[in-house]
Amino acid sequence: MRRSDRLFDVIQALRTAKGPMTAAALAGQLEVTVRTIYRDVATLQARRVPIEGAAGIGYVLRRGFDLPPLMFTADEIDAIAVAMRMLGRTGDHTLQTAAQNVLSKVTVALPDVLRAHLAAPQVFVSDRGAPAPPVVDLGTIRAAIRDERKLHIAYCDEKGDRTRRTVWPFGVAYLAEATLVTAWCELRDDYRHFRADRVEDCDVLDEGFPISGKELFARWQDRFVTAQARTAP
Repeated sequence: MRRSDRLFDVIQALRTAKGPMTAAALAGQLEVTVRTIYRDVATLQARRVPIEGAAGIGYVLRRGFDLPPLMFTADEIDAIAVAMRMLGRTGDHTLQTAAQNVLSKVTVALPDVLRAHLAAPQVFVSDRGAPAPPVVDLGTIRAAIRDERKLHIAYCDEKGDRTRRTVWPFGVAYLAEATLVTAWCELRDDYRHFRADRVEDCDVLDEGFPISGKELFARWQDRFVTAQARTAP
């Protein structure tokens, strides 16, 4: 978790608390160490967030303090509502949980007139979409993409043929019928697109990519996306 997100979560925890919260209670709720909470509270106090209390006693947020309201247009609120709900169609449980957290944070920070609109938007998003992969954790794959770490996977193709291969994952494509992991495959020495629901085993390796993931993505995009757009009628 980024520190800015954690500082926001400390404020949110104190805002909703019914009484003083000890550093231990905050640490348990946010899944960090007590020492981290001490540092975060000191940082917030230095930024003039009115947190009162002390270590060993507990902390409270002075009444009347609120975060600056986020200002969105009605169209922007609809865009957030639709986008967050469409994540429910990806089959990526980690992203779905993150989407709910985003909605909660945005809803709390909005002015009252916009908060109700986000809570009950007049939009409908069907729940049809790619099935959740039965084995692989898409959150783990996205972490490997961010860290540019190789994966060793067991894969079963549409013919039922099974292979084990080392790949360099650099993207995820959320399609209506399937979720694809885009990667450079060492076995085929070329780009490959793996259906996440056909990955039967996946291990993140310590070995990194020989070139950057952004460069891999740019080359893939030029080959498969840009070239297709050029030949389209």
